[in-house]
Order: sequence, then C-alpha cells, then structure tokens
Amino acid sequence: MTGGDAGRGPDRRGLLRAGAAALVLGAAGCTGGGGSQVTGTSPAATPTGTPTPLPTPLPHPPLWQPGPGEIQPDVKRRAVELVAALGAWPPGGQGVEAARARVAALGLPPALADQAGPPAPAATEASLEVIVAQYGGILADSASVLVVCRQWTRGPDGSVAEDGTTVDVRLSRAEPRWTVTELHPGDAGPAAASPPTAAARVLAEPRIELPPEAAADLRSGTVHDSVLEAMLRLAGPYTLSVSVVRTGHPLDVFGTTRPSDHPLGRAFDVWRIDGLAVVDPGTPRQLVESFMRDAAAAGSYNVGGPVALPGVGNQFFTDDTHHDHCHVGFDH
Repeated sequence: MTGGDAGRGPDRRGLLRAGAAALVLGAAGCTGGGGSQVTGTSPAATPTGTPTPLPTPLPHPPLWQPGPGEIQPDVKRRAVELVAALGAWPPGGQGVEAARARVAALGLPPALADQAGPPAPAATEASLEVIVAQYGGILADSASVLVVCRQWTRGPDGSVAEDGTTVDVRLSRAEPRWTVTELHPGDAGPAAASPPTAAARVLAEPRIELPPEAAADLRSGTVHDSVLEAMLRLAGPYTLSVSVVRTGHPLDVFGTTRPSDHPLGRAFDVWRIDGLAVVDPGTPRQLVESFMRDAAAAGSYNVGGPVALPGVGNQFFTDDTHHDHCHVGFDH
C-alpha cells in the first residue's frame, strides 16, 4: 500500500459482542392496550374491544453486496456476512452462545463472537444495515474491511433503539474463501459537554451524510477543525457520503508501522459523491478528480482515491486500498 491513510480507531472496544453491535442512544416505546367486553340480552351480542397493538417491526434492509468495480469482492462479502451474523438476530436469539452458533454456520471460528464488544443482553431482537464496506487495507494475503453499520435493537419492554458502529474486520487468504482472523469494533466514546461549533454545523449540514460512528466522532469533540472546515467547504459544490472519520480504522496505515491520520482526528473518508459510489466504474472520473483537487484546495496535504493525479510530493496518491473511497488527510 502506498502513501495516505487507512487508520484504526484508538479504542478497539465495540458494539457487537454476543451478537450485539450497537450502543443504545434513543428509544421509541410500544404501548399495550386493554380490551373491554360488551354484554347484552340479545343472542347476537358479541364481545368487542380494543386490540393490543403489535410491536413496531424492526427494519430489515437487504444485506449489502459488492457492486461493479470492486477489487476482491468476496473479501468484503465475507466480512459483511460475519458482521451481519453478529449484529442481527430474531426474537429470542440474543446471547453469546447463539452468536457463536451463527458464526460457526458461516464456517468461521465461533470464538470471533467473543471479540465483538460489550454485550447487550436486554436486546431481545436486532436488525442491521451495512451502509458500506470499505477497505482499510488490501494486500496479497491480508485485508482490513471497515464494515459501516446501522443497527436497531428491541428491549424487553418492546422499545426500539437505533444506533450503529464501524467494525474493522481483519482477514487472511484461505481456500475456498478468505477467513476472518480478528475483529476491532469501534467505540467513539461519550459526547463532549460542548462540542466545537464547527462540529455542530457539520452535523446539521444536509449535504454531509454521516454514519452513526462518524457522527459520534464529531459529537465527542476529538475531530480537528481542519477536518470539519474542509467538510463544510466541500459540501458547497458536493453532497458527501462519509464512511469513516476517526473511529473504525487501523491505528497504522495497513501493512506498515506508519501512524494513520484517522485516529488523531485529522482525516475523513468519502465513499460516495453526489450519490455516486467512488468505486463504481460508471461514476464519472471527472467528478472524482474534481473532488480530489477541491479537497486539496480545502487544505488536505494527502488526498487518496481511485485515480492518479499530478501533485506536489505525496499530495495525491492512489492504490488498491483507495480504489473504493477518497481519503482526505490533514497534518494539523
């Protein structure tokens, strides 16, 4: 892998142990209803009443699949299958033993369920959406896939909570399919008492799409103003779909001992521009090149993506890892 980034969140705690992948941030309750019976002397009289409302169904998005232009698509598919097995289960399917069984059914080591993060035993049911699967690194025999998730969980009282995490899934080459060797679920930590003003502006900007973990990074107050101001500047001409900011990347550039800018809060990745996936060969190269140049103009010293651009020093770079997203890094 050349230049650029691929970072790892500094805190490798996560949200998917024993089949649970999310911190609970909010809840919407479901209420029960009682019935009353009407009686009378007529033989035609029948009981009537108010039916008990059914629980709010959890969303069940289709499982993410790699599209055109992917390098080693089955590597990503393998990572996504595992995270989906850990982060979604039917009513009563919670618990580490059930999670181990789901992992084993994929032909993967059941002990991976023990690496999935703090348990959520009260979640009686869960569903998961994989927003995107992005490479944190791809080499000949090893890979890091960043599985960016949104999750819904149901508590024992029927309430539904929505949140999500980003899981750094590590894989190694094997036959007939690559195998998973370890998991590093992200944990952005608590929100700051007073997040920076620029962070609040980014969170409120409709042209900047943030997954749950990236939004939590901004609320934590650990993202540099250089990143926030660049996002706001780029949101003028573009709609940005951000995949990762600080939490969820490897600490070092994958395959090296060189620290990444991500865990320092000095980088962000964009997987979609104006609704078009960077990895899709149908996305105009002119759009991606324009975005990369504008990212450099916004102050980035290290812009990576699927195309090679001329620049000063290592201002622009491309490699297999960055064929599916644009990396925007800052040195302060």
